[in-house]
Amino acid sequence: MTMSNTTKKHCNVLPGTVIDGKWLKNKYKIVKMLGAGANGIVYLAEHQGQLVALKISGDYGSIASEINVLKSFSKVQGSSLGPYLLHGDDWERNGRKLPFYVMEYIQGDDLLSFIKKRGEDWLGILLLQLLSNLGRLHEQGWVFGDLKPENLIVMSPSHHIRCIDVGGTTLIGRSVKEFTEFFDRGYWGLGSRKAEPSYDLFAVAMIAINVFYPDRFQKQADSRNQLLKLVAGTKGLQKYKVVFQKALLGDYNTAKEMRRELLLTMQVKEEKGDQKRTTRRAAAKKKRNGFAETLIILFIVSCIYGLYIYSQLMG
Repeated sequence: MTMSNTTKKHCNVLPGTVIDGKWLKNKYKIVKMLGAGANGIVYLAEHQGQLVALKISGDYGSIASEINVLKSFSKVQGSSLGPYLLHGDDWERNGRKLPFYVMEYIQGDDLLSFIKKRGEDWLGILLLQLLSNLGRLHEQGWVFGDLKPENLIVMSPSHHIRCIDVGGTTLIGRSVKEFTEFFDRGYWGLGSRKAEPSYDLFAVAMIAINVFYPDRFQKQADSRNQLLKLVAGTKGLQKYKVVFQKALLGDYNTAKEMRRELLLTMQVKEEKGDQKRTTRRAAAKKKRNGFAETLIILFIVSCIYGLYIYSQLMG
């Protein structure tokens, strides 16, 4: 889904523009655009020497909904579901009133960039974090909806994963209001767009696939088997095959279920890795011991031979 031309026109702001809040009288200097969704544009802005993220929209309903989502996030103790909401306001521009809200600016790399830099071994670790976050979100009665790598930031240096851009977040039971086709089970013919935990969990599996296919791909006629075979046939995904295939088919009811099986899979993989390392170390030790024994035997044989030569000479 893309933003309408009307919304884009009114919300397009050049760097250096100062946005004056109508009610709170705060001023925000636009630094650059961070991203655009179906119902608004997010900017990096400066306020009183601090960097913040500011989202402008032409739709009061969407802004009010997103503010409610962020407020809901803030009620979850210790939550890292999304950015912290700072405040909301209006901006009068060319005789038109545009609603906006200001939130924490989360710095770091998006998921794909982080894994490209750090390696594929981070995938399981980050997905465990993501599933914990999604579990808390679902317990609050929401589905993230537009879940994709661009909306996931890995903070530095803590390596905590955070969700940004809550524009697609939808109350459970309703129809998902914003989505990206590649991560949408409706597009792949593997379920409806009803907002329920399994909708997000499908997207988690597609995010994992996207790590190994960064350019993405088009669906084929038999899209179900296309995805299942791809998971089974891709080296980096094979170790998580059962978990991701179940997520694609909607076999998990909760993020907690998926997280538990993913963790178990990772533990089994680690144990197998430990066994292989132990076997390699034992083989290396045996080889070293064998070499040492050979040296000792050679030394003993040399001594005996030396004594024999000496006795012959003395005799």
